[in-house]
Amino acid sequence: MSFTLKLSPLFIAIAATMSANTQAADEASQQGFVEGSSLNLNARNYYMNRNRLQNADDNIEWGQGFLGRFESGFTQGTVGFGIDAHAMLGLKLDGGGGTDGSSILPIGAGSGKAPGSFSTAGAALKMRAFDTELKAGDLFLTNPVIAGGDTRMLPQTFRGVSLTNTSFDGWMIEGGQASFTKPYNQSGHKRIGASYGTLADGDNSEHLNWAGVVWSGLPGLTSSLYGAELKDIWNQYYYDLDYTYAVNEMVSLNPGLHFYHTQDTGDALLGKIDNNTYSLHFTVAAGNHSVTAAYQRVNGNTPFDYISQGDSVFLDNSQQYSDFNGPNERSWKLKYVYDFIGVGVPGLTSAVSYSRGETDLTKVDPDSKGYASWYSADGKHAKHWERDIDLKYVVQQGQAKDLSLRLQWATNRGGNGYGALDQDTDEYRVIVDYPFNVF
Repeated sequence: MSFTLKLSPLFIAIAATMSANTQAADEASQQGFVEGSSLNLNARNYYMNRNRLQNADDNIEWGQGFLGRFESGFTQGTVGFGIDAHAMLGLKLDGGGGTDGSSILPIGAGSGKAPGSFSTAGAALKMRAFDTELKAGDLFLTNPVIAGGDTRMLPQTFRGVSLTNTSFDGWMIEGGQASFTKPYNQSGHKRIGASYGTLADGDNSEHLNWAGVVWSGLPGLTSSLYGAELKDIWNQYYYDLDYTYAVNEMVSLNPGLHFYHTQDTGDALLGKIDNNTYSLHFTVAAGNHSVTAAYQRVNGNTPFDYISQGDSVFLDNSQQYSDFNGPNERSWKLKYVYDFIGVGVPGLTSAVSYSRGETDLTKVDPDSKGYASWYSADGKHAKHWERDIDLKYVVQQGQAKDLSLRLQWATNRGGNGYGALDQDTDEYRVIVDYPFNVF
């Protein structure tokens, strides 16, 4: 039985709810195509300096990105129609002379140097009936199994179809299929690949199917369950549970769990995969302070993998530079967050964290189709650590309201054979966002 058939009950449930709530549909249809429209713009200035110490080759790029997103309302009636459209432009401010390649800008054909600019545009048609919304075209997606990367100058998008239903209080059901992705540092589309596995020349996955349900029926408690098939590569399943308990007005406790199971499927273009990965966290928040302790474990002789350039790695120890997702890796993290509103500076926040992991690279199959490069005979107890500092300020009022400045610094160091996998790295990012609503 195919993976799509296994997920079919979720799609049946979505379809069944299309006749469940006529009153909600009537209220939504009153807004109208024009009256419900919005246009949002964001100008993002992005500087990245990635210094790999062993080879002393800095990857330095600086760019200015512009993103415009138009979302219409829906035409009136029981079934409403609309359109979402977007346009992106990226400009190179610096990057070349051997310093490009940080992933902010495209790698130019022939010369290998980034072009002076790159751009893209796309749109999606949408239809709404009762509490169900169908979209087809270029999509912005965010869920644990297919999330577009938004940690660079411009965001990643997907081309496909999605279906979302919110008929039941406290429940959200969704599913869809995406065949192509527009990476965050390119203009064109390509097939969806993997972040850590290497496909052989000519091998591609035709599409990614997904379905999931999110529940938030009790105060402070949320849970979600997702499944996805990256055709001929993997089936991936995800579950999480997160609870926030308010001890009093000042103190709250937040335990949580994330769990992924990944199994090869179809033609297994990346080879055999049998991976269980989970992370646990516990956060204590007191006033403007919070402290988080996290533990993460990868059970499997391949790394925990997810779609290329995506942010669909909902694990506690996924940091600025490393995901701490190596084969059989165990890692822990301590993180401290402070909100400077406590000293009269609203909009200024900071975070400091330290993560440490140990992985076994000797158990990787050296003949694996997609993960052979992870094998190292000297990596029985390969270790690495990462220190992250994050400082962000958001303007609270005035003409520049919502403009933000973010400074990020990551230091990653390895030993005991970890150098066969990655180099010691220092990474600096400076990000300025200026979002505003046109209407």
